[in-house]
Amino acid sequence: QVQLVESGGGLVQPGGSLKLSCAASGSIFSIFTMGWYRQAPGKQRELVASITSGGGENYADSVKGRFTISRDNAKNTVYLQMNSLQPEDTAVYYCNADAQFAWGRPVLNYWGQGTQVTVSS
Repeated sequence: QVQLVESGGGLVQPGGSLKLSCAASGSIFSIFTMGWYRQAPGKQRELVASITSGGGENYADSVKGRFTISRDNAKNTVYLQMNSLQPEDTAVYYCNADAQFAWGRPVLNYWGQGTQVTVSS
């Protein structure tokens, strides 16, 4: 199995920055697309950004130009640099990954436990 552990959330003022990290551990053969989702109170979970194993990036329109996703394949870690944060970015941020724990086994989808990001003055 694969475990995803997020870190880096917290309270930040509008206009500030935060960097989230998500490390994958456990029995890992290969990790494919990794991404960040968020869920605000009363809203559905939405994709924020994703990155393929080859480095292809995808962003929600609401964060383009402000957030940057990156990954370190050697460390099985994905990052989300968030700049110019606004109150509407307040949410629980979840790490997500498609991973294979052994050769020939199916690719499964995994979620982290989530980390709170609060943007407020």
